[in-house]
Amino acid sequence: MPRHVDVAIIGAGTAGLYALSQVRKATDSYVLIDGGELGTTCARVGCMPSKVAIQVGEDFHRRGIFERMGIEGGEALGLNAREALEHIRDLRDVFVDKVLSGSTDDMGEEFIPAHARFVSPTELEVDGERIHAKRIIIATGSTPVIPGDWRAFHDRVITTDELFELEELPGTMAVIGLGTIGLEMGQALSRMGVEVTGIDQLDHIAGLQDPEAQKTALEILGKEMPLWLGEGATISEEDGRLRVTAGDQSVVVDKVLASMGRRPNVQGLGLEHLGVELDKRGLPAFDPHTLQVGDLPVFIAGDVTGDRAILHEAGWEGRVAGFNAVQDTPVGFRRQVPLAINFCDPNIAVVGRAWNDLDPDTTAIGEVKLGPLGRALIMGKNKGIIRVYADKRDGRLLGASLVAVKGEHLAHLLAWSIQQGLTVFDLMRMPFYHPSIEEGLQSALYDLKGKIEQQPAEPVELQHL
Repeated sequence: MPRHVDVAIIGAGTAGLYALSQVRKATDSYVLIDGGELGTTCARVGCMPSKVAIQVGEDFHRRGIFERMGIEGGEALGLNAREALEHIRDLRDVFVDKVLSGSTDDMGEEFIPAHARFVSPTELEVDGERIHAKRIIIATGSTPVIPGDWRAFHDRVITTDELFELEELPGTMAVIGLGTIGLEMGQALSRMGVEVTGIDQLDHIAGLQDPEAQKTALEILGKEMPLWLGEGATISEEDGRLRVTAGDQSVVVDKVLASMGRRPNVQGLGLEHLGVELDKRGLPAFDPHTLQVGDLPVFIAGDVTGDRAILHEAGWEGRVAGFNAVQDTPVGFRRQVPLAINFCDPNIAVVGRAWNDLDPDTTAIGEVKLGPLGRALIMGKNKGIIRVYADKRDGRLLGASLVAVKGEHLAHLLAWSIQQGLTVFDLMRMPFYHPSIEEGLQSALYDLKGKIEQQPAEPVELQHL
């Protein structure tokens, strides 16, 4: 007999679990369906193990400035790669276990470890069983992209799905794709002793559009590993190794890390049975504020949407989809301010409106270079730039591009301020402790405030009782 439920959630990743948290508040009639690996992409192969690798690489790299501080013996330090990789996996397992213990481990028949396929907008086929649901949430996540002809090289071309399972580090590696994961892992592996070459067919890295921020990032990161930009890569066999060529440049390596983006997991999902048009990726159109697919009782959330593939966005979308799946009429919610952080050293962050979307005639830009910043100088990390954008008329904050130590924290402060509609003057009335990295942001704000047309009558640092 068919099973009848109020809500069926396909996918037990971040978006699916956040959706479940909302559905559970309204009904006990639900199922969570997932036939893949559990524990979320972030915890298993994404943001968490990558940050462990970054920390290992940064701590080992730090020995390079010991001598100037009078710390002896730095040159004698070594890295046990096997132990380092085991440490990454150990912490990874902790993160995964934490996810599982708070989700599917505690579920009974509500969790179905199988793959689902749409039969209609309200009916699924799951492991030979039919499930009728009043509402269905698609949260199937995404999969790393590898060009088809590269698969012939087997385990010598890997993605983050395999990277953290390595028992030994390769001597040489080409990282193809210098977005977030490629740049982070490229630098981390380089700092751990791998001879890394970074390659991207785009002419910029880490999603940076601001030309000054891009220039600064390339100058800093290019000193740690060669960066080949603007040409697509090809791979060929050479004496048991891989020759990677991009334009006029070529290198022979032991392995390739393909970090060329991710594709939505929709294969075999039967979305053609929804009765709506699908785009070239196989996805239906949906409302970004309600996450509803057309006027169907179907919602879509997380990386599977192909948009804003970041954990906090997946969580937001999961909450919205889960909330709306138990409402009589879906509710639209305002999207959060865009926030993207690359945890390379220095951090690269883009907040709010993208550079290419700014109107140069109505936008003011404040800038500071971190060279003379006291706190950064003390840390030995005084390379970078902060660029903040505001409406030239009233100083309302619009966005920012950062290449800065502790940029992850500055980016959050700016995102929160932009989402609240604050101006450059509002921020300048806030306390800035000395010495701190935040003083770098303060300097950028001072540079910005002089370019705003509507100036306050009182000193900008003061606020009336």
